[in-house]
Amino acid sequence: MTTTYLRGSEGETEKVAADLARRLPGGSVVLLYGDLGMGKTAFVRGFVHGVGLAPEEVSSPTFTVIQEYRGHTSVYHVDLYRLRPDEVDDLGLEELGEGGGVVCIEWADRLPRPIAEAVTVRITDRGGDHRILEIDKPASLTGC
Repeated sequence: MTTTYLRGSEGETEKVAADLARRLPGGSVVLLYGDLGMGKTAFVRGFVHGVGLAPEEVSSPTFTVIQEYRGHTSVYHVDLYRLRPDEVDDLGLEELGEGGGVVCIEWADRLPRPIAEAVTVRITDRGGDHRILEIDKPASLTGC
């Protein structure tokens, strides 16, 4: 099931992400697609806020690759921008959500293979500050 939002500000993107975060079960994976500057990190900031963690702690993990935000629910923020698909296999992404945490992966197009049952978020430019967010949830999460 795909839901589409038109957003004009970073704050609006964060609100959509926070709402999604409140509805997803632990262990979920969110795959983020979009060009540079489209708001993927802003989406994760809102997502982190939605699960009750400190959004001001969120920054792009481009150089650290994986950032963990801890609380009653952990959010693993992964940035694959600098990696080749063969390097991604060494990260152990499959294990990150096993403890009930949620995994948000920026630059998901660099994954070597699809992740089953993942939520897909595509952010595209509509000119100026306007973005389209398309959120596609697998059938198992359509009630979320």
